[in-house]
Amino acid sequence: MGNYHDLALQIIEDVGGKENIRSLAHCITRLRFKLKDESKANDQSLIDNPGVVTVMKSGGQYQVVIGNHVPQVYADVCEAAGISSDAQPQPEAAEEKEHMSPLDTLIDLISGIFQPILGVLCAAGMIKGFNALFVAMGLYSGTGGEYLMFNAVGDALFRFLPILLGYTSAKKFNVKPFVGMLIGAALCYPTIQLSTVSSGAEPLYTLFAGTFFASPVYFTFFGIPVIAMNYTSTVIPVILVCWAASYFQKWFTNIIPEIVGNFLVPMCTLLCSLVLGFIVIGPVATFLSNLITAAMLFIMNYSPIVAGALLGVFWQVLVIFGLHWGLIPVAINNIATTGSDSLTALIYGASFAQTAVVLAIFCKTKDKKLKDLCIPAAISGFFGVTEPAIYGVTLPRKQPFYFSCIAAGISGAYFGAMHFAKYIFGGLGIFGLPNFINTTTSDSSGIVTALIGIAIAMTAGFLLTFFFWKPEAVEKTDNKPEGSKQVKKALETIQTENAGV
Repeated sequence: MGNYHDLALQIIEDVGGKENIRSLAHCITRLRFKLKDESKANDQSLIDNPGVVTVMKSGGQYQVVIGNHVPQVYADVCEAAGISSDAQPQPEAAEEKEHMSPLDTLIDLISGIFQPILGVLCAAGMIKGFNALFVAMGLYSGTGGEYLMFNAVGDALFRFLPILLGYTSAKKFNVKPFVGMLIGAALCYPTIQLSTVSSGAEPLYTLFAGTFFASPVYFTFFGIPVIAMNYTSTVIPVILVCWAASYFQKWFTNIIPEIVGNFLVPMCTLLCSLVLGFIVIGPVATFLSNLITAAMLFIMNYSPIVAGALLGVFWQVLVIFGLHWGLIPVAINNIATTGSDSLTALIYGASFAQTAVVLAIFCKTKDKKLKDLCIPAAISGFFGVTEPAIYGVTLPRKQPFYFSCIAAGISGAYFGAMHFAKYIFGGLGIFGLPNFINTTTSDSSGIVTALIGIAIAMTAGFLLTFFFWKPEAVEKTDNKPEGSKQVKKALETIQTENAGV
């Protein structure tokens, strides 16, 4: 066991025991449980725990906010509860699914597929971003060995993204994980890609000629036309094919004898799901991806300033309830189809607005305990992790949280006016600056726009809080003084964990 053995045991007890845990994952700051019965969890005991910041229930998940050291706590909880990080979640009973709204089901699906790869996705994006930055700074050539090697390390994940999503999608849909990976690999197979089959070849004919869906047909499968697509770096096709594979696997498991099922079930599942995927699901999913991208571009082009302001204002609210997960696949899809994404670029100032509000509270309050809360929360905020600031400082006092949303909206409107875009899905906070370098042209002007937006968000957040927040009145009406002590202890732990940052 690690350093959080006692905390892990207490968390397991407060969520209703290990027998009440259906599955467990974690993101940057939260343990995300799926419980068999949430009524068995002791919310107040968890909130009062000095190692827990707060508890959230969203998207069908029971979320225990820990802080930046959540990976270590997650490892100890898994060991204490006998949970394997590679184990597939237990299937939900029909009555449990009925209690989840369609929105909760969608958010649970998206988060379950993308959470496991989010850390390495950001890491690969940062490598690509810094590689482009170093070329722009003239440290080495864009054609030299240094660039080629770093680009291979950073770009591999994005080029073969369907393989990773095939694995996580398979686990989510209760398909054998290696079947999901092979589905992703088949979608990325070179000779099946449009760029390969169309090289020097004339199309046999064109389907849907004269429409948005016009597509050349280069080969047929037993007389059935196959629309060749480029599936590398895509998101939606592999998820839908794995979803179809879950039904094929269940059906073949029921009809194939167990003595030969170990290899016949995967073989039949792969053949049926991939043939269906290449002929129907892949093209339809690609058309859907293009439509989503076109719709987002239409909204952005119609009024980018309004779009930026609205998204900036509501982004932190979406984060609190876990609804921001719905935008992540859209952003990744935009980058895959157009090479850039304006949607998530508009909210880049939100974490800095939250951080500036915390700094203003630190400067204005005379409460030493609150000052002690602000320091580690601000440190986390600069690196893009705002949960300590939100749950420990601004949200309990309401008005400062509103100010952070307004400041984020102002910076979002500026980003919209500048047609701001990100080119990779990389780091958070200050580590996110390389995201705005055009990796194709090595144009680094986006960093200047990002820095101006940061300055706008922080200035607006700081001034609004400093001049309009009244600490004496707020502190007197704060109905959770004991909770603040708990959050302080948790944040002190976070600060200790990040002492080397």
